Amino acid sequence: MAAKPVKPASIAAQALGWVDDKTRAIVLPIHTSTTFIRDADNQYRSGRGYARDQNPTFDQAEAVLTALEGGRASLLFASGMAAATAVFQSLAPDDHVLAPQVMYWSLRNWLMNFATHWGLRVEFIDMGNPDELRRAIRPGKTRLVWIETPANPLWTITDIAVSCDIAHAAGAVVAVDSTVATPVLTRPLALGADIVMHSATKYLNGHSDVIAGTLTTREESAMWARIKTVRAQIGGVLGSFEAWLLTRGMRTLFPRVLGACASAQAIAGHFARHPLVAEVLYPGLPSFHGNAVAAKQMHGGFAGMLSIRVRGSRKTSGSGESAAIATAANVELWKRATSLGGVESLIEHRASVEGAGTPAPGDLLRLSVGIEDTNDLIDDLEHALELAQS
Repeated sequence: MAAKPVKPASIAAQALGWVDDKTRAIVLPIHTSTTFIRDADNQYRSGRGYARDQNPTFDQAEAVLTALEGGRASLLFASGMAAATAVFQSLAPDDHVLAPQVMYWSLRNWLMNFATHWGLRVEFIDMGNPDELRRAIRPGKTRLVWIETPANPLWTITDIAVSCDIAHAAGAVVAVDSTVATPVLTRPLALGADIVMHSATKYLNGHSDVIAGTLTTREESAMWARIKTVRAQIGGVLGSFEAWLLTRGMRTLFPRVLGACASAQAIAGHFARHPLVAEVLYPGLPSFHGNAVAAKQMHGGFAGMLSIRVRGSRKTSGSGESAAIATAANVELWKRATSLGGVESLIEHRASVEGAGTPAPGDLLRLSVGIEDTNDLIDDLEHALELAQS
């Protein structure tokens, strides 16, 4: 009798169980060579000619991610932005694109300030509302629907399966930024998406020491071929050491993400009842607008990200914004830093970072929950909130 297929957690932990052919090492080597020997007749039968897009160190990380996402192929990029923009760069001038109003701020800025200059017709909509997507999509003209769910920093939830049905009926490709959900919680390709993107800097690596991005495709389409060309010709590829570190990070993906989810759920529940907090934004709370959809497409937890909106100071009659900034200033265990998905917990006042036009209210603090003791994190944030009110 054939052995049962292993679970995704086992795939990640053993990085597919690959072993180095020559040394039998269970951790594969880093390949630093930039070029490879041609055969005597000037051909490359090894399949490798130049390391910019053919580095052997990419192979394992790409294969692990493809297996975890249930896709056909994956590509590594130098950053999440390099991965995301490669999708848009595969389109043609005058193509119509739909993107969410709430999304990763740097990509939103790039779409507004660069993609439109190249001739893409970019329209931002409330992607969490399927009726809004039905209204905005243009059959035969809309080429790409970009989804981010949960969407940073309000954690808006988009129904991937419903959105894919709408988009595909109009002839559009669907790409999902699943950085926050990770393949631990959501597999967008199984819900109908064509491409899934990750800022691998975040949870996939998980140790705040690699800048990387990834794309995984459901099928090797003509669009995927163009994306591969964009990566090779523009050159937004990862270094060999970073690719090796990414593989190392993915080995602990499941325990890290599941631990962060459990802690985030407890923190969200605690501060949802807190007198110094006006609102907690977390998909795992029954009161959250997108909770029902999140429960349908997220399995094992609701991610390690949440945001809190801080009440204004009772004693000084200050604003929620000043109280939020003061709260961030008074934490000790939480670290005031940009990014998310690492083993350490981070806190950030997003409106200050994003500037004019941000969807983040001034009283909002974004929290990336790490793997520290949950009660320690709660106590530290409690203390900081109290100090901000004094």
